[in-house]
Amino acid sequence: MKILVTGAAGFIGSMQAIRLLERGDEIVGIDNLNDYYDVNLKLARLARLQNYPNFTFIKLDIADRAAVANLFAKEQLQRVVHLAAQAGVRYSITNPHAYIDSNIVGFLNILEGCRHHKIDHLVYASSSSVYGANTRMPFSVHDNVDHPVSLYAASKKANELMAHTYSHLYKLPATGLRFFTVYGPWGRPDMSPMLFASNILQDKPIDLFNYGNHRRDFTYIDDIVTGITKVLDKPAQANPGWLSDNPDPGSSTAPYRVYNIGGNSPVQLLDFIAALEHALGKTAIKNLLPMQPGDVPDTYADVEDLIVEFDYKPDTPLRVGVDAFVAWYTEMLGKGKDELATQ
Repeated sequence: MKILVTGAAGFIGSMQAIRLLERGDEIVGIDNLNDYYDVNLKLARLARLQNYPNFTFIKLDIADRAAVANLFAKEQLQRVVHLAAQAGVRYSITNPHAYIDSNIVGFLNILEGCRHHKIDHLVYASSSSVYGANTRMPFSVHDNVDHPVSLYAASKKANELMAHTYSHLYKLPATGLRFFTVYGPWGRPDMSPMLFASNILQDKPIDLFNYGNHRRDFTYIDDIVTGITKVLDKPAQANPGWLSDNPDPGSSTAPYRVYNIGGNSPVQLLDFIAALEHALGKTAIKNLLPMQPGDVPDTYADVEDLIVEFDYKPDTPLRVGVDAFVAWYTEMLGKGKDELATQ
């Protein structure tokens, strides 16, 4: 198939593109290569993709309406994996406009492209952050998520609502995936695994909010891309049992679905740090701090629907995933930025 992967220079986007390329799909990857974090890392991810003859990269900002329209008109795409977004809960507190431009305007442009060019299936990134003030564990897609606690979370909830509208009006098969704390090689430097590893190696304190009492459903990157691929291959279908007087938030009479995609096994943050310490061979200096605005104490994914419908089995043990991440990270540190960008 010919598939568009947005955010192709990103962590999940680049790994997803490789998985699809290796099975023989033709991939068009787009990314705006912004400087939210080190562009050299994004260029290094792209360099890996450009080793594949069936990969085409186009530098493009999804907030550019005309450019997105031209892309869909030119490329004759069949399916779309939409992973481009402005990420980060804490960054959304200080830079709210970036989330409207990318996550709302950009997503609308992608929806319009899918609508006008009869895309077979749109799979897009949502987030576990949509659960917000919910406290019932594990988080279920069949529960309402009407109380986001950050603008990032609100933008992802808005994406789900926008996708449903297009599924209802235009019969666009659309599946949203709520990611839970993805980690692994080629990860983002603004996320906790790399921040922690960097500070541990430099004998600097690591900040542990909520006094280290967070639990996160850490999910290894290989398990994520396996799940995305399984979902992509099975376009969303209408739920014939959907009831308007008892509506299921995770499905619809339209070809629309939402799924959690996570490790299905929450990990104490201190246990994750212990695995990092073991892999790095160093002890962390811990700086215990109160809860940050926009944070939630725990995340825990109910992935039963993915297990039943797609035979999804996240099976990477924490120590295995952390060891693989640390091996990549320490190798990366041995390379200068110029060398990294050519790998």
